[in-house]
Amino acid sequence: MAQPKRRHRTVTVREMGVDDIPAVYRLGHRLFSTQEASTFYRTWDAYEVTNNFNQDPHLTLVAETRTGAIAGFALGTTYENESGGWKYGYILWMGVRPRWQGSGLGRELYHEMERRMHEEGVRMTFVDTARSNTGAIKFFRRMGYGKPEAEVWMSKLIQRTRKSRNSERSATPVARRSHAKLRQKIAKRRRKRKPLPK
Repeated sequence: MAQPKRRHRTVTVREMGVDDIPAVYRLGHRLFSTQEASTFYRTWDAYEVTNNFNQDPHLTLVAETRTGAIAGFALGTTYENESGGWKYGYILWMGVRPRWQGSGLGRELYHEMERRMHEEGVRMTFVDTARSNTGAIKFFRRMGYGKPEAEVWMSKLIQRTRKSRNSERSATPVARRSHAKLRQKIAKRRRKRKPLPK
């Protein structure tokens, strides 16, 4: 059973339980569905929550109010360099209910995530967001992250032609300038989807 770890006024930051999955999914859908999908190499769906819950439960956090409502969440994972060097942390998703934004709740979620990653031996953390999400960029700058790096995303819709009717494959070329190996490892891991809990 998930145990409470940190408190922010009337909110408890703790590990997510299986019963929290629907509420976290709905909150994320509300927060992220307004952003342009083309700016992300991944999209928000129920499997984002269940995969993290199954693979990294200790890095799948929620902020719960006294009434039992989910006010925010943070999903993270770790990656170890193949050469046995540094261990990296990656904050995949983080969201706070609008009425709680600006209250310091996001900071509490972030610091609990960072504390847990540090205990696992993580030496460097990464986060990404859309260039247009200035609020998130300002938040992570306050958390000590360096100047955002410019990145280039490219996509192309592949349409069927007579020559390619037998081919069911489609491709979306994506170019990233930095941390490519980390992103490839995480993307490969996240493709191993598990069914939603009943």
